[in-house]
Amino acid sequence: MITITVEEAYQTCHILIKQHSKTFAKAFSPLPRKKRNAVWAIYAFCRKVDDIVDEGQSPEEELAQFEATFSQFLNGTLPLIDPEWVALNDVFNTFEMDEQPFHEMIAGQRMDLYKKRYATLAEVENYSYHVASTVGLMLLPVLAPTTHKELKPSGIALGKAMQLTNILRDIGEDLDRDRIYIPKQLLDDYHITEEELFAKNVEPRFVQMWEQLACRAEELYKEAFKDMHLYPFDSRLSVHGAGLMYRAILKAVRLNKHDVFTNRSFVPKEEKELIIAELKP
Repeated sequence: MITITVEEAYQTCHILIKQHSKTFAKAFSPLPRKKRNAVWAIYAFCRKVDDIVDEGQSPEEELAQFEATFSQFLNGTLPLIDPEWVALNDVFNTFEMDEQPFHEMIAGQRMDLYKKRYATLAEVENYSYHVASTVGLMLLPVLAPTTHKELKPSGIALGKAMQLTNILRDIGEDLDRDRIYIPKQLLDDYHITEEELFAKNVEPRFVQMWEQLACRAEELYKEAFKDMHLYPFDSRLSVHGAGLMYRAILKAVRLNKHDVFTNRSFVPKEEKELIIAELKP
């Protein structure tokens, strides 16, 4: 049997996050090594679930199997062979981890297997909690070992804000998968039909609707940022930086004239570096 060291396991997770999320990799790189490694391991767990749902050959079966594997991991009966599990095991042994958000995130990803339309903003925010806020809750014991319970409400807000940002940026890509995360109630308010949305035209009603949902995201960012002082200094820069970099995606879409159909808006590397630089004392 090939054995892998904990350090090698963390490096595998680090490669994964660099390949799939440059924003998160950039934001959390200033963390102290122990915290940074833990973030990479948690990201690898979440990435695995996401890939099963989006790219799996039999996603329902694969997700059920992954959930069973996670249960084995939790009860200590899983052979620690794969680097992702080796790394996550070290995280659970090092920090005061809560298994509930891990289960909730899997449940949230399962929603994408059967739910492709949302009626209200409340439904969208519930989905956003399950697929994004849960990730924040997983990270909190790592990022703020002594204040993570106090930070739960603002951590939940930050996750929802980031997911709404994803939704606003990825409208076109989601349409290609026959998924609409813009709530029907909001579409109706602006008299936009599904057929019009699938036509992928950036016109005034669409821009106004987009901006209303973006306003809700901005409110959630504001709610999240008010508690940044509760993070220990060595984590504050990374969390605040990640939030600001994600919020900057909204600005990038606006600079792209709200074209979320033919171009994927992104925050330039130079702007990310400026955001981090301005946060440093």
